[in-house]
Amino acid sequence: MSESNQEYIVVTGARENNLKNVSLRIPKRKITIFTGVSGSGKSSIVFDTIASESQRLLNENFSTFVRNFLPRFPQPDADAIENLSMSVIVDQKRLGGGSHSTMGTITDIYSILRLLFSRVGQPYVGPANIFSFNDPQGMCPECNGLGRRLGVDMSKALDMSKSLNEGAILLPDYGVSGWEMNMILQSGNFDPDKKLSDYSEDELDQLLYAKARKVEMNFAGKAMNITVEGVIEKFTNKYIKQDLKTKSERTQRSVTPFITEGPCSSCRGSRLSQAALSCKINGRNIAELSSMEVGQLVRVIREIEDPVAAPVVKSLTERLQYLADIGLDYLTLDRETDTLSGGESQRVKMVKHLSGSLVDVTYIFDEPSVGLHPRDVHRLNGLLQKLRDKGNTVIVVEHDPDVIKVADHVVDVGPHAGSHGGTIVYEGSYPGLLESGTLTGTHMKRPLPLKRDNRKPSGKLSIKDAALHNLRNVSVNIPTGVLTVVTGVAGSGKSTLINEVFLSRHPEAIVIDQSAVGVSTRSNPATYTGIMDDVRKAFASANKVSPGLFSFNSKGACENCQGLGVVYADLAYLDEVKLPCEVCGGRRFKEEVLAYKLKDKSIADVLEMTVEQALTFFELKEVVRKLQAMSDVGLNYITLGQPLSTLSGGECQRIKLASELHKKGSIYVMDEPTTGLHMSDIGHLMEIMNRLVDAGNTVIVIEHNLDVIAQADWIIDMGPDGGSRGGQVVFEGTPAQVIQEDKSITGRYLGEHIQG
Repeated sequence: MSESNQEYIVVTGARENNLKNVSLRIPKRKITIFTGVSGSGKSSIVFDTIASESQRLLNENFSTFVRNFLPRFPQPDADAIENLSMSVIVDQKRLGGGSHSTMGTITDIYSILRLLFSRVGQPYVGPANIFSFNDPQGMCPECNGLGRRLGVDMSKALDMSKSLNEGAILLPDYGVSGWEMNMILQSGNFDPDKKLSDYSEDELDQLLYAKARKVEMNFAGKAMNITVEGVIEKFTNKYIKQDLKTKSERTQRSVTPFITEGPCSSCRGSRLSQAALSCKINGRNIAELSSMEVGQLVRVIREIEDPVAAPVVKSLTERLQYLADIGLDYLTLDRETDTLSGGESQRVKMVKHLSGSLVDVTYIFDEPSVGLHPRDVHRLNGLLQKLRDKGNTVIVVEHDPDVIKVADHVVDVGPHAGSHGGTIVYEGSYPGLLESGTLTGTHMKRPLPLKRDNRKPSGKLSIKDAALHNLRNVSVNIPTGVLTVVTGVAGSGKSTLINEVFLSRHPEAIVIDQSAVGVSTRSNPATYTGIMDDVRKAFASANKVSPGLFSFNSKGACENCQGLGVVYADLAYLDEVKLPCEVCGGRRFKEEVLAYKLKDKSIADVLEMTVEQALTFFELKEVVRKLQAMSDVGLNYITLGQPLSTLSGGECQRIKLASELHKKGSIYVMDEPTTGLHMSDIGHLMEIMNRLVDAGNTVIVIEHNLDVIAQADWIIDMGPDGGSRGGQVVFEGTPAQVIQEDKSITGRYLGEHIQG
């Protein structure tokens, strides 16, 4: 092998999924961007071939015992894959981790912060683990490091404008003439006719929070010792400290409305013990620093001048600066990871790798521009270049023209999707791509059309004084009967405004987001859209048998694999191997079921059809309508039997869109529907949105994509920046007006692309 050939990852004869014997050379220590329409085969090359083989070879270095605990990667279908280095995959899977995982813990920044406090914090309280809310020594004993506890919702429990005799206590058991109220009045010096708002702090504290004590009372002429305690204290002991599930359903129903989850009263939501909170640097404890936005925190850390802390401060500021550089300066270290979006999750993972010292690694990114405003794309490009300049190979699957521009090498896969894709239509430099005549090259050159004939609204939906998260008392009208795009930089408050505030007031809206539609290998596009029911009936009536036979979850399932199509062979201490079922050959059905035909096709043949093939095969009106909807949203290439668990976030969103299209909803909310869509497919998406609006619906889209923004009837631009510097409406109006608005970052970028 020549020396120069080792400078390339060489793939020969790749045939995974729809790939048609693809051979290519990817230059090492460069940025190579794979692009092409959705379903063309980009992911099959990058993830299912290169990444999968790299992970498999890496795992083979471990002992058999260790391999038992690692994910299993099959050998990809290719003649040869040469010169691989270790690969690190940075994808959009959301960071889970539950309530104990925060942005600080996942990036290891919190560990460094703990070290800093153990070294220079005053007074000294102990080693670094004292500052960990996941360590028994550091966690708040009241809430076990969660920062939250169940408590009484005081706004529902009391009416401060009333007196006890007027029914100021709204909790169950406290009727005005009831036993509990009688005990309160006899037990203390409470004025039954005084409004609670006029009680002194001491009186109120006694009424609500007095600890249990014995009081002698007079009942029907007899003196009795009765245990009494404050109203809230008693309710908490009786219903919150004990498991409510052990109570009767009737009790649960009457009590639940008064219980809410709020910050723990002991640590005030900081999760830490009082000892950890007492230790400070420059007057601030570790919880106060964790709740600061990254942009502000960097400045505070830089002010620490103690020479003992110098190396820790350097490491901390470097990592925090990476977060700020990639546009996450609005996040806080105490932000729980499961509240981050897919794009934010991916950028947090990038920071983790930038801080590492591995070189000559292949970094593989899956659409890292997702969720990024055009303003921040250059920051992402800077990070990709930094990784390359450290001596790494960077491979990116991407649709964003502004990211494709920084490629040292471009691979365009196509020409179309599914069986019409799977070949390389262009390989070379970025300028060459523009002249290549491929779908990608052509779309990158065309100017952006701006909508000028905007629809007139039929009415408005108002949001008043929204103050959730970083929203600053936002009042805004969303016009009805038109296409409204809500935009703004990451962290500006778009999702809070629409997905939380707006939807809580309009629960009837149809929401089409990117969350997974099914994780089971048994659910597929045919079952999800309801086509399968009609298909089973068609097979049943054509063959005069029961429809249940044509379900691999029911009577028709192959008995050897229970309808899974694969069997798992457990080789004791070796890997568990997934093998196609030898009885049904992976087709999931019993042999006798496969003998029944509909127009010469078996049920298994139908499930192997793509949406496009099925459209020409079926004549059933209802089935054709659902298939057409999937075709309209750009999913022509997926097969009816493909497990939903294998779909990307963008594909999940589009299959939901297809299944909701026929509903007579009046409000549709979409969250970044262009995710995973090639520029050439965005036109189809716009047609669907316009069709929905023309049918009299209100469509609200959260989006950064300039093609969509340019075609909106109305734009609401949030900002001016992210986090505490966001949360305001910067602009409301039409696309033609936003270009003229100096304060709108979105307007500036839109203007540049329209003139360009």
